[in-house]
Amino acid sequence: KLLFKDGYLLLPLVALVAMIMNGFTMGRAALIATIVVIVISMFKKETRITPGKALDAMQAAARSVVSIAVACAVAGIIAGVVTMTGLGQTLISTITQVAGNNLLLALFFTMLSCIVLGMGIPTTATYVIMATTCAPILIDGMGVNLLAAHMFVFYFGIVADITPPVALAAYAGSAIAGSNPMKTGFEACKLAIAAFIVPYIFVMNPSMLLVGATPLTVVTIIISAVLGIFSVSMGVAGFYMTKLNPALRILSIVVGLAMLYPGIRSDIIGYVFFAAITIYQLVKSKRAQDAVNATV
Repeated sequence: KLLFKDGYLLLPLVALVAMIMNGFTMGRAALIATIVVIVISMFKKETRITPGKALDAMQAAARSVVSIAVACAVAGIIAGVVTMTGLGQTLISTITQVAGNNLLLALFFTMLSCIVLGMGIPTTATYVIMATTCAPILIDGMGVNLLAAHMFVFYFGIVADITPPVALAAYAGSAIAGSNPMKTGFEACKLAIAAFIVPYIFVMNPSMLLVGATPLTVVTIIISAVLGIFSVSMGVAGFYMTKLNPALRILSIVVGLAMLYPGIRSDIIGYVFFAAITIYQLVKSKRAQDAVNATV
């Protein structure tokens, strides 16, 4: 009902995304979206922007810009030092030596490097830096598939935007929500836990990126990936139709990882346990609903 009543308030966001997808510059898209917000707000008296509301909005925007600008400045200094001193090349040799032939260890250190180097940097610049500093660690040092390596470093370069302590996206979100930036960043990491797992999976199984995969393999991978991410997410959130107990939360995460791990055997085991958890939660939810109905 709420979405039907106030769903039109999402139009500025839809307009913003549509303009960016059609090649509008960020500044122009933001300006037009702001105008759309003002126009949309006029539809109802309670949302209409008055001079007082406009002044409050400008003050809040100024405060938000200050915190984000400081984070960008500090992160820019760090990224500049790393790039200009040649630390990136040193990083490649160091990680390769420490990891040896251990791919998971190399992936972990590369992930940390990408998150640090991706702090406060625009998307395009992030990829350029990741491709020149971190991708060679996996391609040359570990023999990882070219596309998988580049997607891995790009993924974690973007994830840096929600990873504390910089977490620019979390700063922007906290300014809108009026929440603590650090708490917002940690909550964002919790909600996006799958984003920290999936890159590892497609490095070990490039078929997830449709590299050398048959149509049947692609369908199987998509099903396993969707169910795996869903299972991990519900384990982290602790809810699936009804509240999950600690044991089921852990089991859900393990089941999700099993479905994400390459291999038909792990997929089948994951499907079976996921179906069992679903049936158990359905029965539990129905009993809880029956108990509520009985008391009414």
